Amino acid sequence: MAEPSNAPNRIVLRPVASSLPLGFLALALATVPFAAVQLGWVAPTEGRAVAIGAIAATVPLQLLASVFGFLARDVVAATGMGVLAGTWGTVGLVTLTSPPGGASPGLGVFLVTAGACMLVPAVSASAKLVPATVMTLAAVRFAVTGGYELTGSAGWEATAGWVGLLLGAVAVYAALALALESTQGRTVLPLGRRAPAEPSGEPGVRPQL
Repeated sequence: MAEPSNAPNRIVLRPVASSLPLGFLALALATVPFAAVQLGWVAPTEGRAVAIGAIAATVPLQLLASVFGFLARDVVAATGMGVLAGTWGTVGLVTLTSPPGGASPGLGVFLVTAGACMLVPAVSASAKLVPATVMTLAAVRFAVTGGYELTGSAGWEATAGWVGLLLGAVAVYAALALALESTQGRTVLPLGRRAPAEPSGEPGVRPQL
């Protein structure tokens, strides 16, 4: 009978970077073009091109960010990016298959619900003010757009557009701040961190956010 080997076990770990910068930039790729349509900066017929952009770019990028969030055991990134991907995919498909400029009460109910769901990762991200603000603004953006879809009100539509632009600006800032922090190992742009990130205590698992 062969004697048991005394060689030590080796564990190979694959480091996983934060997926939030990618997810936030993908968010900007959807919210800003849709805001341009809602504010009348481009013709309503361009909504289909914007919808294709959301389906082809934002949805897969945010799904990727969600998957890597789960792999990194980052519940905020995984949950937030997953909800965003599903919501923008639904908005893109409805816009693509509906008459230009039309409102859909069914989509309105969906968006209000999506806004409520986005509050879960927003509250969970409260340790860093800027990422939490992005997710909170996403919740507001969906809820206000849902108000427009339910009522067809031009006021709701314009408000949704301006909130969408603000969301895009904050999302780009957050992506840049998180990317710089990751590459330089220190805070370069303020993220509003209320407490230092705590290590997970598990090998190969990065701290959240």
